[in-house]
Amino acid sequence: MAKAIMIQGTTSNAGKSLVAAGLCRVFMQDGYKVAPFKSQNMALNSFITDDGFEMGRAQVMQAEAAGIAPDVRMNPILLKPTSDKGSQVIVNGEVMGDMSAKDYFAHKLELVPKIMEAYNSLSEEYDIIVIEGAGSPAEINLKSQDIVNMGMAKLAKAPVLIVGDIDRGGVFAALAGTMLLLDDDEKAMVKGTIINKFRGDVSILEPGLRSLEEIVKVPVAGVLPYLKINVDDEDSLSERFDKSLAPALVDIAVIRLPRISNFTDFNPFEYIEGVSLRYVGGISELGNPDLIIIPGTKNTMSDLLWLRQSGLEAAILKHASKGFPVIGVCGGYQMLGMTLKDPYSVEHGGEMSGLGLLECDTVFEKQKTRTRVEGRLSSVGGIFSELSNTEYEGYEIHMGVTSNNKDIVNSDNIYGTYIHGIFDRDTVSKVIVEALLKAQGLDCSSIKAFNIADYKSEQYDILAESIRTSLDMEYIYKVLNEGI
Repeated sequence: MAKAIMIQGTTSNAGKSLVAAGLCRVFMQDGYKVAPFKSQNMALNSFITDDGFEMGRAQVMQAEAAGIAPDVRMNPILLKPTSDKGSQVIVNGEVMGDMSAKDYFAHKLELVPKIMEAYNSLSEEYDIIVIEGAGSPAEINLKSQDIVNMGMAKLAKAPVLIVGDIDRGGVFAALAGTMLLLDDDEKAMVKGTIINKFRGDVSILEPGLRSLEEIVKVPVAGVLPYLKINVDDEDSLSERFDKSLAPALVDIAVIRLPRISNFTDFNPFEYIEGVSLRYVGGISELGNPDLIIIPGTKNTMSDLLWLRQSGLEAAILKHASKGFPVIGVCGGYQMLGMTLKDPYSVEHGGEMSGLGLLECDTVFEKQKTRTRVEGRLSSVGGIFSELSNTEYEGYEIHMGVTSNNKDIVNSDNIYGTYIHGIFDRDTVSKVIVEALLKAQGLDCSSIKAFNIADYKSEQYDILAESIRTSLDMEYIYKVLNEGI
C-alpha cells in the first residue's frame, strides 16, 4: 500500500493544489510512482478521461506533474454548482443527479465507501499518494460530515501539512486559528505548516516563524515564494480573472459568465507573444477586441439571461455585425444558435431564443455527453478558413444536443464548437492569432507554433525546484515515512 501525505489549507485558494502538484513532481523526479487524490472537488473546470469519465481539472494538473495519465479514481466526487444553492453531483465520473447543498450534506457520508474504493485501488498501484483537502479543515459547522479534510486524513491515515497564504494578509492568525479549531486528535495529525506566496526576504519572517511554531506546536516546513507558475487553475477563484491587461497586438476578450466552466480552454492564447487574453465581466470592460469568445457554462440558459440583462449580448451582436469574429465553446456555442429548449428542466426549463448568429437549435436532454474526440476539422470558412483540415484533440462535456452539429460550425466569422481543449493543439491557436494579425494588416511571420505539453513540463519542473529550495524536503520525507 502507498504512503500518503495530505495538503490542507487555511482557506480556499491558499495554494493547496499548487503545493500538491509540486510535491507530486518532486516525488516523481526522485523515482517514486506518485498519484494525486482529492476525495471531493467543487469546481466548474472538469476534464474527460480516456475512458470517458469526468473529473476535476486540479487532479488532472497534478497527474501531469506526476507524469501519469489522469484517472477518475483521483477525484471520486465532483460537485459542479448549478445555482447558488445546488450542484450536479458526479460520482466516479458519472452523474448521480442534482442536489441542494442541504440534501448533499445529509447524504454525503453514504459516499465514503466509494471514496475509499477509489483511494485503496490507487494505493495498491502507487508508492505515494499526495492528497489535497478542500477549503479549510476549520469549518466547524461542517466537521461532523467531513469527507475531504481531516475526515479524509483519518480514513487514509495521512499526516497533514497546512498551507497559509501570506499574500492576502493575516497568515499567522490564519494558521494559528485553524489549529485552534481542530480537535486534539486532528491536531496530532498536523505535522507542519507552509507559508505560501511570500514576497521578500525570508529572514524578516524568522521571528514570526519561531513564534508560530511555539503557538501551534508543529514545525514550519518552509516558506514558498510568490511564484508565477502558469498551470491550469482549479476554479473561478483563478487569479486570471483579476488580471488587468492592456490590449496587445491581438486582443481576445473572453466573456466571464457567472457560471463559467472550463476556462482553461483559453490558456494557450496566453502563451503566444503579442496576445492579451482578458476576462470581461461587464460591458464597460469589453472595449473593441479583435475576437470575442463565449466560453462554456454550467447553466447555459441562466447565463444567457445574464448576458442579455448585462448588455453584453447587444455588444456582442454589434461586434459581429461589423464582421469581427466570435467563437462560442460548448455552452457559448449553444448561446450562438437560434433557440434553446429545456423540456426536462435539466437547467432552467422552458424555451428561449439564442443570439441567432448560427443556424442551429439546442435541446437539453437528460443524459450528459462525455467523450474524448480527435480528428481533422471540417471545412471552415470566414477569417479562420485556414483551420480547415487542421488536426485537433479534446473532449466534450454537455447536456444539450445541437442540430447541424459537427466539430466546428461557422457562418461567416461566427464559430461554434463543443470541443474543450481544441486550442491546446499549437497549430489551432497559431492559425487563429495569425488570422487576427493579418486582418489588421500586421506581419504574422514571428508567430511560432507552441508546444503546450513541453511548456507545462517546464512549468512543473520550475515548481518542483521551488519546492526543493523553499521547503524542508528532508523533514517532509520524514513525515511521509513515519506516517500517523
